[in-house]
Amino acid sequence: MTSPFVSFLLLFEGQDINIFVFQILERPKSMVTNKVVNKKKFSVIFVKFSLCLLLMGLAYRIFSSTSLQFSPLEVSHKDFPPENTLFPAPESGNLTVKMMDPSSRNGKCDLYVGDWVADTSGPFYTNQTCYSIEAHQNCMRNGRPDTGYLYWRWKPRDCELPKFNPKRFFHMTRHKSLAFIGDSIMRNHVQSLLCILSQEEKGVEVYHDKQYKSRRWYFPIHDLTLSVVWSPFLVNATVFEDDNGVSTDIIKLHLDKLDDVWTQQFDNFDYVVIAGGKWYLKTAVYYEKSKIVGCHNCKGKNITEVGFEYAYRKALNSTLKHITRSKHKTFTFFRTTTPDHFEKGEWNTGGYCNRTEPFKKGEIDMRDIDEAMRKIELDEFERALRISSEVGLTLKLFDTTFLSLLRADGHPGVYRQYQPFSGGNRLEKVQNDCLHWCLPGPIDSWNDLMMETLISILR
Repeated sequence: MTSPFVSFLLLFEGQDINIFVFQILERPKSMVTNKVVNKKKFSVIFVKFSLCLLLMGLAYRIFSSTSLQFSPLEVSHKDFPPENTLFPAPESGNLTVKMMDPSSRNGKCDLYVGDWVADTSGPFYTNQTCYSIEAHQNCMRNGRPDTGYLYWRWKPRDCELPKFNPKRFFHMTRHKSLAFIGDSIMRNHVQSLLCILSQEEKGVEVYHDKQYKSRRWYFPIHDLTLSVVWSPFLVNATVFEDDNGVSTDIIKLHLDKLDDVWTQQFDNFDYVVIAGGKWYLKTAVYYEKSKIVGCHNCKGKNITEVGFEYAYRKALNSTLKHITRSKHKTFTFFRTTTPDHFEKGEWNTGGYCNRTEPFKKGEIDMRDIDEAMRKIELDEFERALRISSEVGLTLKLFDTTFLSLLRADGHPGVYRQYQPFSGGNRLEKVQNDCLHWCLPGPIDSWNDLMMETLISILR
């Protein structure tokens, strides 16, 4: 029998060299040992053999890679009312506070450590090909003039991150239920996922609450249920705000009582993405066992100021305890905080975000208030992770903070509303949205990360 190496050479080399190698490998040992092989000839064979190995490796990389085709970008101009609800930003307008640099975990490639690299292929969808983009995030239709923010993808530093594959995702989640629990950033993420999945199958809306904040879609071909559950605090909250963010009283939070809007549905979900967020920066009074234990930013109320950190830690601790102690073992992604990018002010004091390219590492640092939230999140996650390993629960950190911090160019800004300068006066004061993401936009990469994590666990 001819050896595998000889067979390999037969594919790439001339017959004369094949015969020579074959003779060396196959002739009796007595014949080989009695003759001296010409060193020069052997060196030529070795070089060609090495070249063949390189060619084989290159061919493998080429055939194992995939390519996707995208629709050309289109912009339409139909008038519609924008959504006015926007979270308040941190009190500081600075973007220069020391950033915690994430590092690889457990010696393996960390999907969340990397860079944004140019991607000429563009997004999966446009504002013309997706039916689920809401008005305040449809930046192209609202008149945003630049499109460079669409041509970047997240590239982990030490490994490859394939683009989202709708067909494969449906295959993995067939007959399942996936829920996103949290605030409007969660809703933003769900809209992105709906847009990408719609290239394979469009979901049918089967439920929405009165304000269209909690919604549910069903994909009949793949028997997948996708939900977004509105619970911005995750704990029981009484909020006195209208849709414009105007409050008539201070928010009341019961830190020892979880919001039954999501807990009563939890056992129905196979996969969950959950997070707290910026709502904890709002003025609020905190209760435990129905008694006031403190507040955040409640000046003049004669209540002890304990800060949002106290409430945020309590809420995340209770949330993760509920998940780890549940008899229903739900595959859970715990998402970290999403920084905003207001400059020269806040959302209600003239702050804006008009950058057109991503930052590179070292060009921007996270605010101290976001860093404080992230530290609490990592502490509580590590505590829950130890429990989850004991009870057989899959709990994954969905650490989008750092990669999101670099994308100050991906927010709607003034284009959260339709044609903000249509009157011709560009000096007109227009409210900016520097927290949510344009669609298409950077948040689409979150789905690449989510799918790659699912693949690594389910394969």
